[in-house]
Amino acid sequence: MTIQECYQQFGGDFDEVKNRLPSEILIKKFIAKFLDDSSFSDLHIAMEEGNREKAFSAAHTLKGVCSNLSITRLFLSASKLTELLRVGTESLPADADIFFEEVRRDYELTVSTIRSYLDDNN
Repeated sequence: MTIQECYQQFGGDFDEVKNRLPSEILIKKFIAKFLDDSSFSDLHIAMEEGNREKAFSAAHTLKGVCSNLSITRLFLSASKLTELLRVGTESLPADADIFFEEVRRDYELTVSTIRSYLDDNN
């Protein structure tokens, strides 16, 4: 699998990331680092704890990381969850779990695709 195919499979925008990171070596380096990012794990924990403020912070961070790497599908679902969590009480909104499940699916697709790509190219 090529890096372009990897981006296509997880719903990213390779042309956009190529404008930001001008070499495929840099793109591969930062895509590999994405696997070490803790924002999804932090989001998952905050959702389980019902902590809206921490969930918002983690979703916002995940959204930013995805934006920088042009991981578009996950960026969009993380953005929707971020906006849902942006304002409110300390507790999670009623439909936060539905939005989180979309983020989880997109995250799992992204991670499994990146791992496949790295396995094929190491």
